[in-house]
Amino acid sequence: MSKYNSLWEYVQKKDCPSFQLTFDEIKDIAGIPLDHSFLNYKKELTEYGYQVGKISMKAQTVIFNRIENEC
Repeated sequence: MSKYNSLWEYVQKKDCPSFQLTFDEIKDIAGIPLDHSFLNYKKELTEYGYQVGKISMKAQTVIFNRIENEC
């Protein structure tokens, strides 16, 4: 089980093509602050149908994008 599993499940339930969360929102959802290891863990999100888009250190936000199913 990943330390970001609760975040991945939250993202999967959003059912939006794209949305943004702040670092503080991620901390509230995941129960842990966002740290550098997030870059390694973000690959797990594809199993939930999403991928991490832009990570803004200045704005302290992360954009999540749904992976489109190809026909």
